[in-house]
Amino acid sequence: MENRMNFQTSVELPAGMPSVSHADHILLMGSCFAENIGRQLMDAGFQLDLNPFGILYNPLSVSSALREIIRNKEYNKQDLFAYKDLWHSPMHHGSFSAFTPEETLNTINSRLHHAYKKLPELNWLIVTMGTAYVYKQKESGQVVANCHQLPESHFLRYRLSVEEIVEDYTALITEMSARNPELKWLFTVSPIRHIRDGMHANQLSKSTLLLAIDRLMQRYPQVTCYFPSYEIVLDELRDYRFYADDMVHPSTLTVNYLWERFSETFFTPETQSLIKECETIRKAIAHKPFHPESEEHKRFLGQIVLKIERLNGKYPYLDFQKETELCHIRLNP
Repeated sequence: MENRMNFQTSVELPAGMPSVSHADHILLMGSCFAENIGRQLMDAGFQLDLNPFGILYNPLSVSSALREIIRNKEYNKQDLFAYKDLWHSPMHHGSFSAFTPEETLNTINSRLHHAYKKLPELNWLIVTMGTAYVYKQKESGQVVANCHQLPESHFLRYRLSVEEIVEDYTALITEMSARNPELKWLFTVSPIRHIRDGMHANQLSKSTLLLAIDRLMQRYPQVTCYFPSYEIVLDELRDYRFYADDMVHPSTLTVNYLWERFSETFFTPETQSLIKECETIRKAIAHKPFHPESEEHKRFLGQIVLKIERLNGKYPYLDFQKETELCHIRLNP
């Protein structure tokens, strides 16, 4: 068979990576891409906490959030500010904002305390860095996670240096490793371009993040690794058909492709098989029958419950509580 032309530059995946399994406890922090991979892991039945501060774009906001989780900080009204009818936290994404300070604080503190309780049993910390540019509040001198549409005149915007990021994360990794020696760090750089910065500035920003991560991996080779999501999208998928309508965010097809490559890198054959089992159960639960009251459908639901019980017997850490309850509700309306 004659050789065909290859119109794709393949990115070599890192070899010999420690595996990620359903028995692991995972914390994901960072940009929109952390949300994409986090949702995939969640749907596949993994135990995880996804962005307990909401989406965070820059490495300093991620590290600050992690330090607040370590301290189990209790937020109060003095940590918030009111703007455009909502109460906001400068450390949190806008999804935490609410019409009353009590509602905002309740969401913030419940997520933070939950993340704190999970720290001792954490196996993986997946950090996705989006940009090296930060916004420092002029009045407080604090680097904020979100400006919440405040005027730009309130902030000083600048690009972090490689040294600033490395110094900050060196202290953080050292502290967290002392608390949990088994914790592994997986770094990624978001493939989403910050075109508002300008294309050249965006490249400088991404390069800063890549260099900082590389230095951290040299310092901590036993506990850090890197997944090349940025390189896969820019090299393997360098075509606008792999982007959403805004031509910036990755399309669903791209997210699914990255998930496949992630699976190749970190999942054993047993884990991949278990993911398929979880997917089969969730698809069966989502099935909408024409005759939900029929005996045939009740037998179908009973088979799902038996399958869940079988899987839980072998893998007791799998959480099918919602699916089991839904089956019982449908069996006994």
